[in-house]
Parts: sequence; structure tokens; C-alpha cells
Amino acid sequence: MSPVNEQHDRNERIYAAIAAIPPGRVASYGAIAARAGVPGRARLVGRLLGEVPEGRALPWFRVLRASGQVAMPPGSRGFREQCRLLRAEGVEVSNGRVPLSRFGLDADLDRVLWGAPSA
Repeated sequence: MSPVNEQHDRNERIYAAIAAIPPGRVASYGAIAARAGVPGRARLVGRLLGEVPEGRALPWFRVLRASGQVAMPPGSRGFREQCRLLRAEGVEVSNGRVPLSRFGLDADLDRVLWGAPSA
């Protein structure tokens, strides 16, 4: 495979990992990189989120820093929009931070595998 094709394939795996984050869950840039088969490339994930091809919809707002913090500057339009979109999905956001222990993609493996128990 040529280097250009390898890069395209890598980018597509990253976009697919972002697209696979279910509503009400979040993942870190590093977790997305690991799921896409490029561990240690969290900055690449951030760069690609800023370069999403036109017409491609991704749940960009579900991707956070490893600490659970929104990566955009506090108070910025993007920061407010990300917090609003997360809250609309039922994700708890306090001071721009999401508790990954509750909302992280891998926080509760049983819930991911089997779904939430019925009431």
C-alpha cells in the first residue's frame, strides 16, 4: 500500500472510531487513536477533527481530553456548543468537565455490551 493510501486508511479508521461513539458517551482523543490502531496519536485525532471533509457528519462533541475536559477555551463559542450538545444527550458537564467514570466509552463495559437495564 502506498504511503498516501496508508494515511487515508488511517484517517478513515480514526473517523470511524469517532462515528462509533454512541449518544450519551464520550471518549478521549487518545482512546480514539488507540481504537483506530494508532496508539499515542491523540494530537492526530484532534487535527483530523479540525479537518473533517465537508459533508461528513461526526459527533465531534463526544471527544474530550483524557481528563474529561472540553479541549476548547472555556467560554468560547465552541466550548459552549460542545457542552450544550453533550448535555442534550444526557451527559453531565460541570465546569467543562465530564466524569469519564460515568460517561466514558469504556467506563461500564457491561452497559456497553448489554445495554442499560430496563426499569
